[in-house]
Amino acid sequence: MHPVIDCDIHNTVPNTKALYPYLSDYWQDQLEQTGFGGASTNAYPASARTSIRPDAKPDTGPPGSNLDLLREHTLDAWNAELGILTCNYAVDSIPNPDAALALAQAVNDWQIAEWLDKEPRLRASLVVPPQFPDLAIQEINRLGNHPGFVQIFLPVRSPQPYGNRNFHPLFAAAVTHNLALALHFGGNPGNPPTPSGWSTFYIEEYTGMASVFQSQLLSLISGGAFNQFPDLRVVLLESGCTWLPSLMWRFDKDWKGIRREMPWLKQPPTEYIHKHIRLTIQPFDAPANIDQLSENLEQMGSDNLLLFATDYPHMHFHAPEDALPKGLPDSLIPKIMHENARAFYGFST
Repeated sequence: MHPVIDCDIHNTVPNTKALYPYLSDYWQDQLEQTGFGGASTNAYPASARTSIRPDAKPDTGPPGSNLDLLREHTLDAWNAELGILTCNYAVDSIPNPDAALALAQAVNDWQIAEWLDKEPRLRASLVVPPQFPDLAIQEINRLGNHPGFVQIFLPVRSPQPYGNRNFHPLFAAAVTHNLALALHFGGNPGNPPTPSGWSTFYIEEYTGMASVFQSQLLSLISGGAFNQFPDLRVVLLESGCTWLPSLMWRFDKDWKGIRREMPWLKQPPTEYIHKHIRLTIQPFDAPANIDQLSENLEQMGSDNLLLFATDYPHMHFHAPEDALPKGLPDSLIPKIMHENARAFYGFST
């Protein structure tokens, strides 16, 4: 069996009081007085079948809040060398900058004490308030050198595209601390989830999130983020991947015609994607036809782009072993299972 690195495992804050040991008396008092119920993400409706695998709910607390279950269902089930935690505690939904920072700090300290210190196979994503880049940088500088954190969690839905230069100082901090950026499904910025306004049904937002990932990718490259920061690394979590070849083809084609608008781009956009971008495989949006899947993978133009992930405790497959999709070329499997993640994150062998 190939070595395994699981690049998207959700650990969930069970309730607001779980963060009290990591909050000052002032903030504990504030949360009590205001009746704050927590900044849990609304990207996964509790009753939606895609939100939780049936065996992931512990006796107490929400799915993803129990370390023993997480070990059993991910690390032990796959005999994984490493698993990367992605705690999507929605501090991006909090308009009070001081509260957003205090809660982000508490979540990160909670991750260290309750997860990283208790399980050496785990690494984690640093939770920051992206709506306040200066405060996000403060948290990056506080914990960016902790060996357990390997990336910065950014919800893919944001108040403005991440290619905007307002985010450049945040990128500089990421590069300084050798942290990747993890753009993850969801986000609560307060603006509509589609370019045309508010959707009616969850399936519209769930399926349409791929277009948000595409917009962020276009923005990061067009805005020159990778020219300004040649060592910047970005992983797309829960983005799907089969849309990528058509986007790369169109982006390259249009860049040839109007590249005078962006003189800082010295090479076709696809080259930046191959060097700086990685995507996790769950949820896998591949066609059932193996020949079509092989053609799509070949059109990506690189074997280095895809990373293995279970996306635990979300449910995208019928049996746990199906987290690795059927029909992948044999030569690609070790790349996806561990080699690409090892190279991208700089994990030692």
